[in-house]
Amino acid sequence: MRFSYAETMCDPAQYLPLARAAEETGFDGYVLPDSIAYPEVSDSKYPYTPDGKREFLEDKPFIDPFSLIPAMAAVTSRIRFITSVVKLPIRHPVLVAKQATSVAVMSDNRFVFGVGSSPWPEDYRICDQPWKARGRRMDEMLQIIRGLQTGDFFGFKGEFYDLERIKLCPVPTRPVPIVIGGHSEAALRRAAIYGDGWIHAGGDGDELAKCLERLKQLRQEHGTADRDFEVHVISMDAYTVDGIKKLDELGVTDCVVGFRWAYETDTMPMEDKLAAQRKYADKVIAPYRAL
Repeated sequence: MRFSYAETMCDPAQYLPLARAAEETGFDGYVLPDSIAYPEVSDSKYPYTPDGKREFLEDKPFIDPFSLIPAMAAVTSRIRFITSVVKLPIRHPVLVAKQATSVAVMSDNRFVFGVGSSPWPEDYRICDQPWKARGRRMDEMLQIIRGLQTGDFFGFKGEFYDLERIKLCPVPTRPVPIVIGGHSEAALRRAAIYGDGWIHAGGDGDELAKCLERLKQLRQEHGTADRDFEVHVISMDAYTVDGIKKLDELGVTDCVVGFRWAYETDTMPMEDKLAAQRKYADKVIAPYRAL
């Protein structure tokens, strides 16, 4: 089991010292979100809050993860950096492939590329990308990104993209793990077919167990069951050693923990964040690893 720390939408000056401290206290990863812009006018519902409102996101500081991760990697040597998740279909696949491979090179293969589909039609509109067929377009994007990260010439002809043969340089010495976010049947199928893993967006334990069982079925169905597969999970079970054991038995490989509700205004002092890291490491990480 690996342990990832999630602290975001905070003062940007905190990221580098928090990353250093996470590594020093024994965490294995740092999880970072993606958000480009906040629309002035929107009636869209946000799927990750009980009331569906998205006003809490206004004026929350989001640093582009492709810019932030190399800076964090420069002050660490071991921990991985996981995006949860980059909104893939609002971007162009060649540009994303260049960004992802560059981050992997600059972080010495410590980048885990978590991707998903934005729930907001406004994201697509402001980036001049169609909302319709975003899932099928994302499937093609994943194939293009995989092909380009080899460093060999690669071309693609699909329903949405017609890419002449090109190659990128440099590329990392190992393929970038691509993990897929989302709880829908389409997202789970995408993870089973194209992914090196799956990212959980939270929810109750019963839903998690159902998602993991369905992923197992889909991987068998599509012949990918033998592929190495990461499972990144947000769960209250991750805050006790016994809970970690339960998640381990379910097949979870990475627990994601945070110590405040990130959607609220950040009033938690830096010293309290560092103390929470140390307490979790002492009460959960160290005892679990000693088993």
